Amino acid sequence: MKVCQRRGTLWLMFCFLVMWVFSYQTGVAADSNWIEEAKKEGSVVWYTSMELGQANHVAGRFNEKYPFIKVDVLRTGGGPLMNRILAEARGGKHSWDVAVGRGEMILPLLERKLLASYRSPETSMIFDDLVDREGFWTAYYANPHGLGFNTRMVSNADVPRSYEALLDPKWKGKKISLDTEGYGLFAGLIRAWGREKALSYFNKLAAQEPVLMRGNTSRIQLVTAGEYPLLIGYPSLLQVHTSKGAPIDWLHLEPAVVLIYPVMLAARSPNPSAGKLLIDFLLSKEGQQILVTLKRVPVRKDVDADPPRLSKGYKRIVEHPEDYKDFKGVVKTYQEIFSLR
Repeated sequence: MKVCQRRGTLWLMFCFLVMWVFSYQTGVAADSNWIEEAKKEGSVVWYTSMELGQANHVAGRFNEKYPFIKVDVLRTGGGPLMNRILAEARGGKHSWDVAVGRGEMILPLLERKLLASYRSPETSMIFDDLVDREGFWTAYYANPHGLGFNTRMVSNADVPRSYEALLDPKWKGKKISLDTEGYGLFAGLIRAWGREKALSYFNKLAAQEPVLMRGNTSRIQLVTAGEYPLLIGYPSLLQVHTSKGAPIDWLHLEPAVVLIYPVMLAARSPNPSAGKLLIDFLLSKEGQQILVTLKRVPVRKDVDADPPRLSKGYKRIVEHPEDYKDFKGVVKTYQEIFSLR
């Protein structure tokens, strides 16, 4: 009996080894084919909402690895980027290979069949909630929401460490800075808590009389200057000031709503093999380490942000394309709650 069991175990191990070798060789062959095809294509067009200097830096590093592929970078804001892609598609023009934009782009592009399914082998090292199961998108980098506070105005004991703590009466009256376009935060908490609880919370938050202003950079500067003690913003931007010794620090309110910046392959990519190589590079350990030097939040399990608490150690809810099914309704409700209309 034991001999049979041993033989069975050895046979299973042998089968597993054969399958592993076969899958590895298949992957290598596919990669080699893409490289050869990419050489013939000779270029890749990258549409991105990433800051131009950073995108050019990433493209330069890609060129060091694949000098036979020219990277044409087109950079614009998230909304204009999506509008450009949709306008080109309506005109029968298909210029781009790879796009990196905001999460709200995914659903409109999917609905118009403008995305190709490509599951990069690099996704095996990326957290599951940052990868589309069908391969239409993968997060390239992330942007969690958090609470920033002026360390001269708020003692460590008084720092609100939960969403509920922000409703304390002592934070009423122009003491909390919020983004006039904080729709992603609102949509994320609707999914985390349910619509009824999220609406109730945001109505109570509005009753705290927060300061509403567009953008993160200017709001962080005002909190640093002591105009307001608190703000809800992006820790990756807050950390830049914290690292420079400014009187500002931050923490995660849980669940932290995490915005994603997905990388996507065009359904009618002029250079599909070069596009796949670029996506593999962006998601690789090398590509993600480049993001860390650019003060971005990486998505790989084996690459820590700087500092690591930006990407790990907290409960999170990652935005999903489904959050944007009724995005106009989310925007309308948010604006009504904070009297922005």
